[in-house]
Amino acid sequence: MSSSLIEQGFNLMLFGMGTVFVFLTILIFATGAMSKIITRYFPEKAVVAAPRKKKAAAVGANSVAPATLKIIQAAIEQHRNR
Repeated sequence: MSSSLIEQGFNLMLFGMGTVFVFLTILIFATGAMSKIITRYFPEKAVVAAPRKKKAAAVGANSVAPATLKIIQAAIEQHRNR
């Protein structure tokens, strides 16, 4: 009786795994076919990017506010004097 139960479990496992494998295989082919149909009949329109505006002032030492610059210099001096 125990071998019959093991055989039934093995058969059930093979049937279940086989069903899942067949379903996933069909799903892969169906998804690929739908993708080809959509791209053939409804192609994506090309998106044209808007030109970027160039900044007039370059980022440098002059772009920092004078008060912030003094605070940074004071912090650097305090760090060096430790």
